[in-house]
Amino acid sequence: MVLVTWVKMTANKEHNSSTSPIWQPFTQMKTAGPPLKVIRGKGSVLELADGRQILDCISSWWVTVHGHSHPVLAEALYEQAQKLEHVIFAGFTHEPAQKLASKLLTHTPASLTRIFFSDNGSTAVEVALKMAFQYWRNLGETNRTSFISFEGGYHGDTVGAMSAGRSSLWWESFAPLMFAGDVVPFPATFDGDEEVESKEAASLEKLEFLFKQGGYAGIFIEPLVQGAGGMRMCRPEFLQAIAQLARQFNVLLIYDEVMTGFGRTGELFASVKSATSPDILCLSKGLSGGCLPIAVTMASEDIYQAFWRDESDKAFFHSHSYTGNPLACAVSVASMELLEQNPNVYQGMEKLHRQYLNQWLRNHPKLERIRTCGTIAAMDVKTESVSGYFNDIAPVLKARFLEAGFLLRPLGNTLYLMPPYCISPDELESIYRVIRQVLDTL
Repeated sequence: MVLVTWVKMTANKEHNSSTSPIWQPFTQMKTAGPPLKVIRGKGSVLELADGRQILDCISSWWVTVHGHSHPVLAEALYEQAQKLEHVIFAGFTHEPAQKLASKLLTHTPASLTRIFFSDNGSTAVEVALKMAFQYWRNLGETNRTSFISFEGGYHGDTVGAMSAGRSSLWWESFAPLMFAGDVVPFPATFDGDEEVESKEAASLEKLEFLFKQGGYAGIFIEPLVQGAGGMRMCRPEFLQAIAQLARQFNVLLIYDEVMTGFGRTGELFASVKSATSPDILCLSKGLSGGCLPIAVTMASEDIYQAFWRDESDKAFFHSHSYTGNPLACAVSVASMELLEQNPNVYQGMEKLHRQYLNQWLRNHPKLERIRTCGTIAAMDVKTESVSGYFNDIAPVLKARFLEAGFLLRPLGNTLYLMPPYCISPDELESIYRVIRQVLDTL
């Protein structure tokens, strides 16, 4: 009788969204509706269990750069699964990891010569934090214990990554867990911004002041585009000035390209587009084309050599169970080859964004601060509420777009597009048309 009752309760829970066993990310479960069940994806389209089709306008949290169910990635995964699904990466290696490392070294700044594998963006940042911290300790500079980041920056949800992005609002409850650091204003810019140079100057002035105080192991920045903070963009010239200051004061420059990598800014990497060379580079998201979790943290030869010692305690003690997973590496190699074979898919998208922005949205009275960078277009919706992630317009916009068949997930009052590269011009234009239609109803 007890067993029968338990089975009935379990069955009821599976059909009741309020008591579903699945706890969803970035979601207030009490007020959220039931999640939409996806049964398949193809290209830029998701098919739901109820038969609806949804155009994925944000690459499913920015990872499916080539679109869903890409046959080349599926074939690479299948072939690798017949050979080796996983092996411990301490003391072992394999061909997919070696191929992937070679491709990454080919396309990233020449200053980066070593690659450390992990499994997601947050852990890539944690690796960078520990790597930078221990680098200075191995050199005997034990006073280098602090980091600088930028207002509005987001580097992940683990404790170290939260600390690097401590200015974000999501983590106030976790403040007692975070390590201290300093924050510099981010000179967010947009089309027609007449104050960009003065904003950059103020930011650089504060950065130089902090550098002069000493004690910093490194400085973190999302180059060119702050993602979760609202798709806030800066100019390449600003990154070049930061790089110059970091070299002048001998502070490690750490790029978080978890989102901006793999074509998102119109070049394979924001570091390449901005003609800058970080000391450490974090990559994930689009690395595998959205197939499997994988991340890397790339480092300069100077950093690697600081760990190349006879003493065991000078080694870098960090790992994850799925470090260097062969399946993830294999699909990442295939994804990189797709990007190599057809760079036009990401290099040409900014022109289309600007064309459709001008045609449908440029002078819309409910929009301001329109901006583009490569495959990313963003704009702020004017509301009476305070701007930012917790602006109450976001759920309204999200629901109306879904009703129309479009997956757009506004960051507060910031509306952005980051489509997969397989999207057709007609599909891309349809996003702008529906944005116009929804804005006209507000």
